[in-house]
Amino acid sequence: MLIARHLTTRVIACLLFASLFLAPGARAHPADEFCTPDSGMDPALCRALAELDSADVTVQLEDERFGRAPEITDRPWTETFSRYVQIGIGHILPGGLDHILFVLALVASTSSLKRLALQISAFTLAHTATLGLAAAGVVSPPAEIVEPLIAATIAFVALEAVWFKQPPPWRVGLVFLFGLVHGLGFAGFFGSLGLPENQFIAGLVGFNVGVEIGQLSVAALALALLMGISRLLGRSWRADGPPRLVTLPIALGIGATGLYWTITRIVGSFS
Repeated sequence: MLIARHLTTRVIACLLFASLFLAPGARAHPADEFCTPDSGMDPALCRALAELDSADVTVQLEDERFGRAPEITDRPWTETFSRYVQIGIGHILPGGLDHILFVLALVASTSSLKRLALQISAFTLAHTATLGLAAAGVVSPPAEIVEPLIAATIAFVALEAVWFKQPPPWRVGLVFLFGLVHGLGFAGFFGSLGLPENQFIAGLVGFNVGVEIGQLSVAALALALLMGISRLLGRSWRADGPPRLVTLPIALGIGATGLYWTITRIVGSFS
């Protein structure tokens, strides 16, 4: 009986270790139920299994809390690219209210589609550059500085739209500089995703593509609404631009929100 009991123990142990190697994605170890006081299992083995279970649960909870993608290193780059396109879109719609308001401020202050396209292109180029540098660890400014600056850029562009009926000549260059700041904000989120090094480029490009899809979706929807309102008011978008009756309250609301965020984030960084 003693020999049979030891053989049974060894068989169970082998099955446990086999399940660990053949099912690495499992969140728990189903044979842990054998680790009872009277099972005859090796106590050291039971302790090891308990530690593995605890680590798995901790990783799962952390991933769910911070929205991190699982660190899968052997999946094809196309799968990573597609996954991070979705993450990038989700970071803007509905998660990126900062960036949504910035894009809306640009739309509300521009009557020329060509100028708007130049500004969004400059914004995209800039935030792509700083996101890549920050994600690669080349630059790493603290969030306590970046977040108030992002809010300040929103307030500036929106209030500029209040004072100027047409964007000033320096608008494209200014939007490029502001895009650099927003890219640092994207980097904070991107860095929390836990992307493996061998998937970095695919994830970075996919995330940028997703962010751009989200931004262009916001701009397209806002343009469609403003053009529809212009037509109802008997105005021509190309000749008259967006109706100030509509864009002025929008710009004031966005500007006030940006100022409020700037102040609260500065105060919060010192608390």
